[in-house]
Amino acid sequence: METVFPFLMGVPVLFLLALALVPTRVANRAPGLLGFSVTLGTAFALLASLATGCLVIQRGALEAVWRPFQATRGIGIGLYLDSVAIVMFALISFIGLIIGRFANRYLHGDANQGRFFRWMSLTLGATLLMAVSANLALFMVAWILTSLGLHQLLSHYPDRPWAVWAARKKFLISRLGDLLLIAAMALTFHHAGTLEYPELFEWAKKVGESPRDGQWTLTWIGILFVLGAMTKSAQVPFHTWLPDTMETPTPVSALMHAGVINAGGFLVIRLSPLIALSPLALDLLAVAGATTALLGSVVMLTQTSIKRSLAYSTVAQMGFMMLQCGLGAFSAAMLHIVAHSAYKAHAFLRSGSVLEKAAGAAPPPSGTTGTGAAILARLVAPLIAVGLVALGFYLLGANPLVKPGGLLLGLVMVLALTQLMANSFASGQWALSRVGLTGAIVVCAAYFAAFAAMDHLVGPSLPVLAQTSSPLATLLMVLVALGFLGVFMLQALPLRQRQSPWMRSLYVHAMNAFYIDIPARRLTARFYGQSTPAP
Repeated sequence: METVFPFLMGVPVLFLLALALVPTRVANRAPGLLGFSVTLGTAFALLASLATGCLVIQRGALEAVWRPFQATRGIGIGLYLDSVAIVMFALISFIGLIIGRFANRYLHGDANQGRFFRWMSLTLGATLLMAVSANLALFMVAWILTSLGLHQLLSHYPDRPWAVWAARKKFLISRLGDLLLIAAMALTFHHAGTLEYPELFEWAKKVGESPRDGQWTLTWIGILFVLGAMTKSAQVPFHTWLPDTMETPTPVSALMHAGVINAGGFLVIRLSPLIALSPLALDLLAVAGATTALLGSVVMLTQTSIKRSLAYSTVAQMGFMMLQCGLGAFSAAMLHIVAHSAYKAHAFLRSGSVLEKAAGAAPPPSGTTGTGAAILARLVAPLIAVGLVALGFYLLGANPLVKPGGLLLGLVMVLALTQLMANSFASGQWALSRVGLTGAIVVCAAYFAAFAAMDHLVGPSLPVLAQTSSPLATLLMVLVALGFLGVFMLQALPLRQRQSPWMRSLYVHAMNAFYIDIPARRLTARFYGQSTPAP
């Protein structure tokens, strides 16, 4: 009976990949049928994941592997279904179902609508395969297919020079990520003798419990996997491709920001038992994630384009998710992936409606914001936020002093709740203050409840790291905390100080993303032998 469920999970994957084999000429003649087929495939995938998830919760991980040749030495073709894979598979299926239905209406009448659904089917099928693949070799095949499918979607409008340019930049960064992952896989196979997940996780467990021979090899394996994940999830300095992909159709933006961008984070979570053997790799991930989160959040505030602002929001969110992974909070990172995907898909698909609503919306009431109310807000809001977060940790039964990254993640939560309440408290109006306080309580309760559920679901498949107390780890925590405090204070500056010369200068530099993308543009231009087109 258990063998039926891997089959159910594999059918929609093969179905979506098979749709990509339909010739473009045939696809453009029947775009409605192809679009319906994509919707049908993702709907079946979602139902299969829910049914399989119930069995996985009851009995544990399922595996179905076919080894066509004995010489493959621990490398086969099959599926590995544990709680991490099921959550990711269900998320991709749900996002793909929503985006597919939207794309049927959005691209109605487009001459290349059939071609669009053909490559969307390949991207979705490969991403689903990546989530449930049984070994690193099959994961790598799915990783490359996802990138190739996304490249075709990004260049859906070949007559738009900037769209083609952004796709080319993404293509080069993706190939760099491929090389990094291939090198990491080769070292892993040489050191562990297998690429199959169950055997690899068992080997990592034994290595972690015994004196570590070949420590530098383990360190390089972790670093290479982390660098490969950074290229896919738009981490500094590999993030420059994401904000430039704005001339692609809106369904592609939603699919990319809500689905494909999570591949790097999923790679780290999937291989967390292996990557956790390298503390240096985790430190690198934490530094890169914190830098990306801070950079993205500052640049996002200065963008005048909605889609570009959403793109830098994705950069910041992926950075924070990678920071959680670097701190060892893998369950929190998994929750972040799910929540961000749902939010970002909705944000992109509703981006046009936001403009219509903003045009017809009345200006907010001015109110009377007194100095006394503002000072009181700055004092009361942080105290309430600290109390809410402390209560959440207590009810969760977690000690932030012991839990990896607990203090830092708690600080970020306090800053977020403070920002949520401070503006409403400073208005001096009880109605607005009540709304802000209620919102903070609901957000805090929802987060801790969702984390408890996610940790219960995926925690058994993830490693448990001890809180590190090395000087390097302590220094890293302090620097990251100071960075988040700096961004918080920057947003809390009074209007008068925001008009100062140094703030205007910072605004200009941030609006141009601090010019980090210039080297990437030059390298792309040199590789393709063309000058950079005007965006």
